[in-house]
Amino acid sequence: MSDETVDKITLLEGLNEDLAHEYQAIIMYNTYAAAVTGIHRNELSKFFSVEVADELEHAQFLADKITALGGQPVTSAADVTYTTVAREMVENVARAEAETIERYVKRMKQAAAYGDYGLEAKLGDIIADETQHKEEAEKLLHGKWEN
Repeated sequence: MSDETVDKITLLEGLNEDLAHEYQAIIMYNTYAAAVTGIHRNELSKFFSVEVADELEHAQFLADKITALGGQPVTSAADVTYTTVAREMVENVARAEAETIERYVKRMKQAAAYGDYGLEAKLGDIIADETQHKEEAEKLLHGKWEN
């Protein structure tokens, strides 16, 4: 994509997609922290709760950037998958984070093609955060699970 140019509308649409998924992550983590039960409740509730702050920071950055580019931030979240099964919660988190990383890599390339190198750099930082979230969820999945 480095040889292509990206227009502002395409970039704004992508950033709004990312924002909707950050809202999704905030709701998912908050809901899972409250709903998790069983032997892993203490550990998982803490894990989910801690992630909310990072996702909220990402959402705020995206909303601010969209506005700075002359766009209107979305106000709705992407769909959240609800479950009461602890392992499924962690699987959903790992999958959502992997999808988020893919979107942000695409958006980072779009930002570079648009010529917004500050956005490109900030998205790299967010990718690092999301990768850490994904890896922590994957580590949790490697352990023994009891229902």
